Amino acid sequence: MYSEKVMDHFSNPRNVGELENASGVGTVGNAKCGDIMRIYLDIDERGMIREARFKTFGCGAAVATSSMATELVKGRTVQEALAVTNKAVMEALDGLPPAKVHCSLLAEEAIHAALWDYAQKNGLVIEGLEKPVDDIEEKQEE
Repeated sequence: MYSEKVMDHFSNPRNVGELENASGVGTVGNAKCGDIMRIYLDIDERGMIREARFKTFGCGAAVATSSMATELVKGRTVQEALAVTNKAVMEALDGLPPAKVHCSLLAEEAIHAALWDYAQKNGLVIEGLEKPVDDIEEKQEE
């Protein structure tokens, strides 16, 4: 059963769409279930995330976690965004069913992939950021 917040973010997703000239774009998927999530970030010269958008192909939980993830990173620094975990996304949504926890992992990894892209484009090293995976199944197997 989904929480009211999950249903709200699925029915009324926030920040849907692309960002032209995004500072960083991250795309990750889950081959097992077919979900694909892409997060776009607009980061200013001080390292603050001005805007975050997403496009997701997947189930309702994937849409809801994408929506919540963009809400959680907007207005934060790059370092604060890096600290947004799948657990934080799940808590902000008042939980996910066990079979849908992978959607929150997608959201975390998509944020990291967008930050990685930003760092690569700008020749930056973001402390604590590791090269993201394309398929979260790789992370789940670790």
